[in-house]
Amino acid sequence: MPAPPARARENAPRASVQRPTAPRPSTGPTPRNARRLARALLPWVVPAALLVIWQTGSSSGLIPPATLPALSDVIDAGTYLAETGDLQRNVLISLRRIAIGFALGATAGLLLGFAVGMSAIAEGLFDRSLQMVRTIPHLALVPLMIAWFGIGELPKVLLVALGTLFPVYLNTVNGIRGVDPRLIELGRSYGLGPLGVIRRVVVPGALPSILTGIRYALGVAWLTLVVAETIASRDGIGFLAQNAREQLRTDQIVLAILLYALAGFLADLLVRLVERFALPWHPHFRRGAAT
Repeated sequence: MPAPPARARENAPRASVQRPTAPRPSTGPTPRNARRLARALLPWVVPAALLVIWQTGSSSGLIPPATLPALSDVIDAGTYLAETGDLQRNVLISLRRIAIGFALGATAGLLLGFAVGMSAIAEGLFDRSLQMVRTIPHLALVPLMIAWFGIGELPKVLLVALGTLFPVYLNTVNGIRGVDPRLIELGRSYGLGPLGVIRRVVVPGALPSILTGIRYALGVAWLTLVVAETIASRDGIGFLAQNAREQLRTDQIVLAILLYALAGFLADLLVRLVERFALPWHPHFRRGAAT
């Protein structure tokens, strides 16, 4: 069959070829970002609902002001104390007591925990005595501390340290004993000395339990400070609440309670951040893990 002439081939209709168009960038949130946002907002649902119920009930008269003042009244009381400088001064004093007492108690708990967890001799020397002291409610020592040291800074710091020591100690010992002995032998077979085994094997293995003890100890520390400042103190958040009770200022009492709750939340948040940075290998604390 003869081929069509060249002009006929030129005039023949050509098949249209459609080029793929680039996808338009999405302007809305991706499902992954939406899940992250929902995960971040989820813990605040209940506190926000409670605050709304609190304010609504107090404003409508369902909750008597003498029982629980409105949230707006508590905020006004905090604003007034902040303007006079009493709020900042008392908060800073309580934070200083917590910092010193927690540092002393946590350090002692870590040192004793590592000694008892790594040495049978240290366990025989210290563990039974510490367990006996642990069963004594440290808050029952408040009158004795006042009789010994008065109502200055020392008894409050010592009580916070005592309340902090045992949670850190127990969790440190349990964390060390929970490390697989085969990993320790493996580290020694690779030429690690005693300090190398502790640093490279024991500490990473025991760190989740140690940080759990620190989180629990922070809560005990604030609880101890509340009692110590309420019973014998001339300043601090507990003194602020005690002084408000004598003046029948319920709004300032509730303000002090909220300050303790906020301080405890921030302390727990700080430990959670430390967990994420110190335990990148752990599946529960891995940074940037997919949710």
